[in-house]
Amino acid sequence: MDGQELRSLMEAVSQRVFVELEASGRHVHVTAEQAKALFGHPLTPQRPLSQPGQYLAQERVTVIGPKGEFRNVAVLGPERKEGQVEISLTDGKQLGIDAPVRLSGDVRNTPGAVLVGSQGRVTLPQGVIAAKRHIHLTPEAAQRFGVRDKQTVKLRTFTDRPLIFDDVVVRVSPDFAPYAHLDYDEANACGFHKGDLGRIVS
Repeated sequence: MDGQELRSLMEAVSQRVFVELEASGRHVHVTAEQAKALFGHPLTPQRPLSQPGQYLAQERVTVIGPKGEFRNVAVLGPERKEGQVEISLTDGKQLGIDAPVRLSGDVRNTPGAVLVGSQGRVTLPQGVIAAKRHIHLTPEAAQRFGVRDKQTVKLRTFTDRPLIFDDVVVRVSPDFAPYAHLDYDEANACGFHKGDLGRIVS
């Protein structure tokens, strides 16, 4: 077996055992109407993200809460049906916002914030959350790992400060790419570096 064959074999084994970790920093999702109010035009893709069809936009916003603000916050596209701000719990303390831990898109009865763009501002009556840690999987990957959509599992991280995260939600769709998403509080706690892996242990 030559070096290339060995690397291919190791990669195949790795994909059956591990899922790559990603750290997700604070960011904002906006509707098409909100994008026009904030920037005067639709979102402009800058580079693709790991999940198919999603991208980092060129535009940035300031997020304002009762006690503070964050400037130059990333905006992710494409536009959504409802505006959303995803922050860590540490971010929430700086903003003065008690953000509930929710899956993306579950913004009912959540706090709001003010967004300021290059051309205007938008007040979100709700939509500020701390993203619940989760794992994106394709149906094929879910079958390999023996898990199902919306199942809650534990995730062991193979990082500088290894941890086992409980209460990790599995999200399954043919539109996903397999990645486990942590926010920056969680990523810092386990000593995450880009390319680190995790393993579903229950």
